[in-house]
Amino acid sequence: MKVLVTGAAGNVGLNVVHQLVTENWDVRVLTRRAQASAFPEGVNVCIGDLSRPETLTDALSNVEALFLFPVPETAEAVVSKAEKAGVRRIVVLSSAAVTTGIDTDFHLAVEQAVEASGLEYTHVRPGEFATNKLALWGPPIRAERVVRDPAPSVASFPVHEQDIADVAFLALTTDGHAGQAYTLDGPELLTRRQQAELIGEAIREDIRFEVVTPHEARKIYLAQGGIAAEYADFILGFRDYDGNEANPSDIEKLDYSSLGPRPTAEAVTGRPARTFLQWAKDHAQDFYR
Repeated sequence: MKVLVTGAAGNVGLNVVHQLVTENWDVRVLTRRAQASAFPEGVNVCIGDLSRPETLTDALSNVEALFLFPVPETAEAVVSKAEKAGVRRIVVLSSAAVTTGIDTDFHLAVEQAVEASGLEYTHVRPGEFATNKLALWGPPIRAERVVRDPAPSVASFPVHEQDIADVAFLALTTDGHAGQAYTLDGPELLTRRQQAELIGEAIREDIRFEVVTPHEARKIYLAQGGIAAEYADFILGFRDYDGNEANPSDIEKLDYSSLGPRPTAEAVTGRPARTFLQWAKDHAQDFYR
């Protein structure tokens, strides 16, 4: 079976690609620019863009299973093109925000487009990515061994990207997942201060936690650039999920502990979900570069 992975250079997509290659599946990746060196040997690299469905013809040829990165603006056209090309199974990289009802027009729109096609589908809905901490905290940890954050006591269930990829891989390559929506969180409720401490444990160095105001944190993220700058207002609570103006102090009122135990990859893979400490150890070198 030939599998096409979109968003293949991302944290989840690249791990899916590596698993497919390891298990000797016929793998094709979609990328907007030639970067064959970024992928394992033997992967077929196709140039195309999900925001331009007309560029996907070659990539979809003879593909049976598709790992779909969310681009809601063109989801219907992409799914239609996939269906006409003979794709029979689609696994969507979605979000736990759909499960909670917060997301009503982004990941949900992609899910709905896939479901309307009548093709076999599985939605993979991760919560907070542990790798977000690399984008937000990586620069100051590398430079000063410090984390600057306005909400040290706010807690969440950060999920290892490999757990997300494990579930996606099984949904792509094995039966029994059709029509399922798998919400995936990490196995532990951890405050931001605890997460910083675990990163310190992983790299065997003390990390200082400096509490700053939301406005100070926004200046820091904007100066860092990249994902930190792009999502600063949402991460810090100046904007809600829909982009509306919000009060950053509301973040401190979040209480995920009231939700009780959260679903993890173990329910699908049969293996215990990876802890945040394991994630930090897996990425220890990233906090030195």
